Amino acid sequence: MHPGAWWVWAISLGTAATRTTNPLLLGLLIAVSAYVVATHRSPAPWARSYSAFAKLAFAVLLIRLVFAVALGSPIPGTHVLLTLPEIPLPHWAQGIRLGGEVTAEALVFAAYDGLKLATLLICVGAANALASPSRLLKSLPGALYETGVAVVVALTFAPHLIADVQRLRAARRLRGRPDRGVRGLLQVGLPVLEGALERSVALAAAMEARGYGRSADVPARVRRTTAALTLGGLLGVCAGTYGLLTAEGGSYGAPLLLAGIVAALAGLRLGGRRSLRTRYRPDPWGPRAWLVTGSGVAVAALLTLASSRAPEALHPGVVPLTAPTLLLWPAASILLALLPAFVVPREHS
Repeated sequence: MHPGAWWVWAISLGTAATRTTNPLLLGLLIAVSAYVVATHRSPAPWARSYSAFAKLAFAVLLIRLVFAVALGSPIPGTHVLLTLPEIPLPHWAQGIRLGGEVTAEALVFAAYDGLKLATLLICVGAANALASPSRLLKSLPGALYETGVAVVVALTFAPHLIADVQRLRAARRLRGRPDRGVRGLLQVGLPVLEGALERSVALAAAMEARGYGRSADVPARVRRTTAALTLGGLLGVCAGTYGLLTAEGGSYGAPLLLAGIVAALAGLRLGGRRSLRTRYRPDPWGPRAWLVTGSGVAVAALLTLASSRAPEALHPGVVPLTAPTLLLWPAASILLALLPAFVVPREHS
């Protein structure tokens, strides 16, 4: 299974999550991603990062609710749940308050907003748990190789840090020593930091011995053409995306986006000439990869269509408070993301 297909699938689910604030649809997206991860992640250490992303998503949701309670919300409301002591602020801080009335409308709006961001984080965690970082590095274009190395090293080290923390905490519990609180954090954190530094030095020495960082001599004309194509392509992608998101740019958005993608890909193709490397047993993009990618893209496209056709169902109102409704066809479109659970062979430990 090509690792890029998992990333496209997960990013598409994250894109679908940004098109709605309906907690029922967001919960369905989380359940679908969790089921696929539970059935297809490998026993490798980097595959354990999903739980860390899930905890981070829960923390983001709680922080969003705390901010809504402590700092107030611009959402008007009539259902007052509690009243906190309000701290007066100077005139230059108008529009901001500390304390005061906490309404149900403000809390529901904050919960919807925080759940959307939490779902996006969980989708990214699903990609980290399903796609091998080392195999993903092999599939990157040559122009992005150095950036890909840095990103993959960071994503690879994070699960190792989590595994080190779990191992050290278990060892301290077996010895009857505390593993919680400030003292336990210091006693666990210092060995973890020391191990991370030793692993970083060893990795840097190994990469230097294997010739990482070497590049070929490219003529100045090719370098200038590459920079112009890449920069122009990125600007075209940004302008085309803005045109598609606005009502006035519907005529020029799609052509400009397509031209930007073509120019950026051409720039990456030319920029790959600097990379002196070969691929050993490259991962093929086979029919299963197309099915996984297509299922994720279909979910993102259908949720985008639903957000324009049925905005009330995908963005439930909070003023006045209304219960979220679940339309059948947006929910059924999210279930398309379960296709990888049936077409991709499962990993065996």
